[in-house]
Amino acid sequence: MNDFSYTQAATAKEATGRLKDKPAAAYIAGGTTLLDLMKANLQEHPQLVDINLLPFTGIEQTKDGLRIGALERMNAVGEHPLVVQQFPAISQSLLLAASPQLRNMASIGGNILQRTRCGYFRDPAFPCNKRVPGSGCPALTGDNHNLAILGVSDSCIANSYPGDFSVALTAFDAVLTLENQRGKQRRVPLTDFYLLPGNTPHKETVLEPGELIVAVTIPTTTQAQRSTYLKVRERSSYAYALASAAVGLDVQAGTIRSARVALGGAGAQPWRSREAEKLLTGAPATEATFRAAAAAALQGAQPREHNRFKVELAQNTLVRALQQVAAG
Repeated sequence: MNDFSYTQAATAKEATGRLKDKPAAAYIAGGTTLLDLMKANLQEHPQLVDINLLPFTGIEQTKDGLRIGALERMNAVGEHPLVVQQFPAISQSLLLAASPQLRNMASIGGNILQRTRCGYFRDPAFPCNKRVPGSGCPALTGDNHNLAILGVSDSCIANSYPGDFSVALTAFDAVLTLENQRGKQRRVPLTDFYLLPGNTPHKETVLEPGELIVAVTIPTTTQAQRSTYLKVRERSSYAYALASAAVGLDVQAGTIRSARVALGGAGAQPWRSREAEKLLTGAPATEATFRAAAAAALQGAQPREHNRFKVELAQNTLVRALQQVAAG
């Protein structure tokens, strides 16, 4: 771990100004992701700028939906009555993650910016196109058990985001508010925030240098209110998803009027399946419909030697999630 200086910013302008002066500096809130990366020498920052004093907190209903400040902690959001009642899949995605201790520390903004758990990325002894562009991807022919099968490329098959929260956010049309070094804000749909690896897997998001995540807003919809997040993992707690599904349905008299579907653990980014949604809309809420939608969601999968099981696992996970929501 490299030596670094530490400072605390009282305003967003002060925080972004620090990074303008030192572009290699980084923001820190809970630090549960950043410090791990620094300890492993995967990221080096000469200065850390503590942003916990910034006014990026609060959970409130607005005309655009539920607005969650980026500095809110995972547990606080997952247990908040508005989230539990109006966005059950969002609540579940947070409370099924990590451990209570980490959820009490980790910020919402930091959770959105998690980086891949690919073992080759995490071990500097191996080449990795995410760490050093052009150096290669040993996961293509090596241990790819936990890696992605959707949206991958010949340059990278890692899941760029390994968590749960952004999978649920992706399903329900969440929008991020970002603030840059000039104090200007912009809104970016989460479906546009993460980048597919293509030939540039080291570019994971559209976040500009020095830009801050201020808040996330989730529209209040019937699908979000009737939703679930199902996570399948190798042990019952403190493990990342092998496959997960965030699902929301609007069902009337046994017919699906509209649907929202996103997959985790399977994609190179939180994976919104428009194909599954299209097939579900207007169809009867039956197992046959759900299995057809699951097949459509995985139609473009490109599995490798050790992660072929994920095709069937992701399909079954999605079917179970759809059954749970339809039964509720």
